[in-house]
Amino acid sequence: KVSQGIHLVLDKSFLPTSYALMIPATSDGRVLFVIPWHDHLLVGTTDTPVASHSMEPVALEEEITFILDTLKDYLEHKPSREDVLSVFAGLRPLVQPSEDKGTKDISRSHKLQHTAAGLITITGGKWTTYRKMAQETVDLAIKVGALEYQPCVTENLKIHGYTTDLDLPDFKQYGSDGEKIRKFMQERPNLEARLHKDFPVYEVQVVWAVQQEMALTLEDVLARRLGVLFQDARAALEMAPRVVAIMAQEMGRSSQWEQDQLERFTRLAQHYLPEPFAPGQRTTQELAVTGMG
Repeated sequence: KVSQGIHLVLDKSFLPTSYALMIPATSDGRVLFVIPWHDHLLVGTTDTPVASHSMEPVALEEEITFILDTLKDYLEHKPSREDVLSVFAGLRPLVQPSEDKGTKDISRSHKLQHTAAGLITITGGKWTTYRKMAQETVDLAIKVGALEYQPCVTENLKIHGYTTDLDLPDFKQYGSDGEKIRKFMQERPNLEARLHKDFPVYEVQVVWAVQQEMALTLEDVLARRLGVLFQDARAALEMAPRVVAIMAQEMGRSSQWEQDQLERFTRLAQHYLPEPFAPGQRTTQELAVTGMG
């Protein structure tokens, strides 16, 4: 089965603390979290069965309404639709047990299977357990293939950027690369400007994303490298023209490429904008009837 979940992002002023809030019993029987996240609040999630998957899942009207209505009972200042900075959706690949269950009652754990022919299949799981999923899959492959056992080394392997020094207020998300970016900015003083008044992100980070992080598109930078699209969709759109101009200069791209990138990113960002439900968007019931996600 496939289910959809969404998250809303709010200003941190709605929960001005470093602690997270857990709402253990919502109207649909799920747990809801409000978590401090990149100087904002991340709120979620929902569990909505969908008939099929989509490469770009879109938050449904009832999901947004459900989260906002639930929050009104727990926060002193009640957030409205206009307070939502960004909204994004994701899909869960759930392994249906032998008995039929609703999606919210199905375990999020991954399942490993292998056939007599040696085919190994892994289903389910989630991002936060990707390393363990990989370890168990390789361990099973060693067993099924009668290979020499080698213990897994990834459990304590430090990933790129690992550091215990977090004294880099502007670039701490880069870990050990933070000091390199600081020095890079000193070498490129023409890139010291901030990209937006509400975000501590700088022009130099765009060049760094292109040179060091294999960013190829405007979406790569504003969503996957800087994460601004997930934190504040309107701010991401406001940054986009300057970001794509820096990318085009760094990559030697044409003005037509800039325009194409802006148009593609603008279309994508519409899904993250918390605007009132527009004509043409579909409800859960309509998705189920049409078989589309």
